[in-house]
Amino acid sequence: MPITTPPDLTRRQLWTAGGALALAGTLPGRGHAASATSVPASLRLTAEPARALIAGDDQPATAVWSYSGSVPGPVLRVRQGARFRATVENRLDEGTTVHWHGIRLPNAMDGVPGLTQPSIKPGGSFAYEFTPPDAGTFWYHPHDNGLVQQGRGLAGALIVEEREPPRVDRELLWVIQDWRLTRGTQIAPGFGGRMEAAMGGRLGNTVTVNGGVPDALNVRAGERVRLRIINAATARIMALRFEGHRPVVIAFDGQPCEPHEPAGGRLLLGPAMRADVILDMVSEPRRRYAVIDDFYGRSAYELVALAYDGSAPLRGHPLDAPVRLPPNPLPEPDLATAERHELALQGGMMGGRGMMGMMGMRGAAWAINGMSMTGRGDTGMPPLLTLARGRTCVLSLRNETAWWHPMHMHGHSFRVLTRNGTAVAGAEWGDTVLVEPRQTVEVAFVADNPGDWMLHCHVMDHEVSGLMGVLRVA
Repeated sequence: MPITTPPDLTRRQLWTAGGALALAGTLPGRGHAASATSVPASLRLTAEPARALIAGDDQPATAVWSYSGSVPGPVLRVRQGARFRATVENRLDEGTTVHWHGIRLPNAMDGVPGLTQPSIKPGGSFAYEFTPPDAGTFWYHPHDNGLVQQGRGLAGALIVEEREPPRVDRELLWVIQDWRLTRGTQIAPGFGGRMEAAMGGRLGNTVTVNGGVPDALNVRAGERVRLRIINAATARIMALRFEGHRPVVIAFDGQPCEPHEPAGGRLLLGPAMRADVILDMVSEPRRRYAVIDDFYGRSAYELVALAYDGSAPLRGHPLDAPVRLPPNPLPEPDLATAERHELALQGGMMGGRGMMGMMGMRGAAWAINGMSMTGRGDTGMPPLLTLARGRTCVLSLRNETAWWHPMHMHGHSFRVLTRNGTAVAGAEWGDTVLVEPRQTVEVAFVADNPGDWMLHCHVMDHEVSGLMGVLRVA
């Protein structure tokens, strides 16, 4: 599946941009160890225009949309079980909201305009308040005109700190974003093109990590690093290979899992997905290893490099300490009494049922069980399913299309049970699951959070052109 790039940018420029990708490695700022300081009990977050050096310090600044002047937005950290309050002020020229992705919170705080709250009008504000029950790596982004607003930069990390973190020497955070830039390093127009909507979505030509430009992460032999990775791209799927290293995944989407090396050595993350990884720096001083994203085959590029400094190894062998994370208080599904539902993902180009975007369905290119919810959500449509509160639900997500879909469910986390009938090894939980073309994935969850909740593809072009619906828990 080839990368789609703007016609005025060559493949060579794509590789150059990819090779000089931003790597602000650590929290809270570049080149420093991660901070354990939590956010204040109450904070202000402003959605506003800004300028950022996306393409590098030697290139013109890019006009972006930011949270409080930074791209990505400020890293917000809160302790598990602590009350969180953020007043979001809108200084854009259009409405916006904030969705706190992956947090199991009250429905009124979920940030979906017209469904859980009114859109925050220009000049207005809205106070979000909730207590995150789960520790983990989460993030925040708009859910109003999300394709454009997220594509212009609106995204940030929300870290909920566990009470007993694993022992590591450093903690790093990578918020990865994908940009389509012109030769003048401005964001290219043309969001919402019909062909992209019916295919793999709007892919960019510049990938950044934390909005910076260094192409290497300095590491020391013998150290152990906890790396939190957030795929905040609007469409780009990533398959990361850490040359010369054996990453151990300890959490997906903020939820602890059985520590394991990724299948085939490739960490696969669709848009909106996250992974916590333990990396032991086992090589020698002054060596350099690439982290390569090769999901799109011949358009593979070096995301960043692990560059060993000249210091003597911190220790002569990997740190002898457990890496398993403490479990979160998730309700365990009861499969014996579960209600079961099948949701067919339909449409798109080469989808077998024709390209739905040519059928005049309010701009729809996709559907779930024949229903297309377009734009920011047609809240007049009936829910796809009404689920009994407290009951276990098993959803069978059947992808009848020729394209990959990271399917995200609001308000809940689910256990991934099977892929094409084969059981998924380990205790794998998530809030977003990547469903391959022609694949069926079963997930299970306890519908314990009342309200109307979005279920949608997180390829943003797919979401706004039909691949979205509502699950009602009553």
